[in-house]
Amino acid sequence: MTDFGADHAFGQFPKKLQEHYGIEMSVSTVAKVTEHHGQQMQMQREKLVLPVTTPGCLQQIVETDGCMLPIVTARTDEGDKRKKEAALGGNTVGHGTRSRQRAPKFDATFGGNVDDAGFALRVVRSPQVLERKASYLVDFFHVCEYLAAASKTCDPGSHLLWTETQKSLLKNNEFVAVIENRAPCLEAEAIKSDKAPVRASHRYLSNRADQLDYKGAIEKSLPIGSGEIESAHRYVIQQRLKLSGAWWKATNVQANAGTARCEG
Repeated sequence: MTDFGADHAFGQFPKKLQEHYGIEMSVSTVAKVTEHHGQQMQMQREKLVLPVTTPGCLQQIVETDGCMLPIVTARTDEGDKRKKEAALGGNTVGHGTRSRQRAPKFDATFGGNVDDAGFALRVVRSPQVLERKASYLVDFFHVCEYLAAASKTCDPGSHLLWTETQKSLLKNNEFVAVIENRAPCLEAEAIKSDKAPVRASHRYLSNRADQLDYKGAIEKSLPIGSGEIESAHRYVIQQRLKLSGAWWKATNVQANAGTARCEG
């Protein structure tokens, strides 16, 4: 029951159960059992003590991705009893070890702080990896989104060619040239940020100059994009929780995320 409840929205469960086992069960029962199981998983996770002597792997690839999920709490004053609060951040952490060809692991966490996200990272990795030298790489696709947005200002007549040129420079670790190429096109500070794509891309790359070693990653046959984890995000988190018109209670959103965790 929990397997079906974790894989699909609760409303889809009765059909799946009937199809596979010929059993009828109400949606409310499925929700109650699945959320209880998720709460137990969350309690076990919070009690988890990671060993510090477990050997790490030779090389580990870690990717993260996030989304926004709205939560709602009851109001005590008059009017609409729903109180729409700021959306919770949903973060999926995944990894694959090239040295042992292990299947990816994923962990989902919601509404926590940076330390919580760090703990999720420790859960899915070998305990000693972060104590060793680590390098960080910004997803190449997201960088290209900034390039494409700036291209129509920097080279209106040949913006596609301009973008491809900047991408080639980045893949060759010539990010300084990419940053300098945009300098003459920077919008005035008086222009609002959402109307200044060149300034936004300039700031984005300048603040991440130490996270753009695409040439090194390509030479080592490592991924320069986060497509694997973004794809996993859809079935680890979004298929269960990011539903049209759905608002979650803060008390059960983590329990539902708990049942969505998977590990290879």
